[in-house]
This record gives sequence, C-alpha cells and structure tokens, in this order.
Amino acid sequence: MDQNMESSGGVRTGVATYIVEAVVAGILLLLGLIVAITSWELGAGWTSDGPGSGYFPFYIGLVICISGAGTLYQALFGKEKNTDIFVDSEQLKRILQVLIPAIIYVGGIEVFGIYIASAVYITLFMIFLGKFSPIKAVIAGLAVNTVFFMMFEVWFKVPLYKGAINLLGFTGY
Repeated sequence: MDQNMESSGGVRTGVATYIVEAVVAGILLLLGLIVAITSWELGAGWTSDGPGSGYFPFYIGLVICISGAGTLYQALFGKEKNTDIFVDSEQLKRILQVLIPAIIYVGGIEVFGIYIASAVYITLFMIFLGKFSPIKAVIAGLAVNTVFFMMFEVWFKVPLYKGAINLLGFTGY
C-alpha cells in the first residue's frame, strides 16, 4: 500500500514517522545531557570513600545520550527512512479523545481525590466512548470505586489521596 494512501483511496496527510522519531530522539538526547551535566556537578568521579553522588546517574545520562544520538542519526541519515505517515487526522482525533480526558482525570485527582475522580472518569468514559447507558455507567463507576475504597481504606488500611476537596470526609477515612 502506498505510504500516503488509505485503503479507501483517500490521501493521508500528516508528519512522516522518521521526523517524529528524530524529534523524540532529540528530546532524549537533551534529557541525557541534562542528567549527565547535573550529575557531573554533583560529583561523578570516584572519591576516597567510593563513587560520588553523581557517579551512576552520570553514566545513565551518557547511555541515554548515546541512545538518543544513535536514534537521531538513524532517523535523519539512515538508509531506510520510514516515510510513512505517523498519524493522520482521524487517528489523532481518537488519540486525543483518550488523552485529554486522562489529563483532566489527573487534575481531578488533585482536587477531588482518586476515588471521586476515578468514578467520574469511568462513568464518562463508558457513556461517551463506550456508548453505555448512563445508568449502567454510573453503577459501574460507583461499584468499581466502592470496591477499591473497601480494599485500600478498610481492608488493607492504606489511605489513598482524598483530594483538596475531600468529598468522602463523611466516611471517617
């Protein structure tokens, strides 16, 4: 199949895979440099009582740099560049339908705690992406989080984060 054609015959447009690989490799190379430089500043050498505090992180940073540089070189100058479209607009739309609610969910955990945020997240995901009835979705969201609440808070005695606004304060946990 041609790299820019869908099976239906439409033209796919988007960023080529090798460009995405090069950007990610560049980010890894930058991350590795940051780790190596800050580790060197901490003391990446061998001291009188053993390795310095930055010794192992420095070498981890070097490995990340080497990996990033190798991948960057291969992506830009390799013999077999992957010129296929990395993601088209329809695929990106589906990815964002999951990514954006997940980001909001993480923020919801900070405000409302893990149980409330998870119940809302499961419920809304089931309704909007799973096309379940709202009644079934609410029951599933509440049931799953009730089980988790009982398991962590009551049985294992491991408190999980309740959020800045603790809506479960009435439970005594």
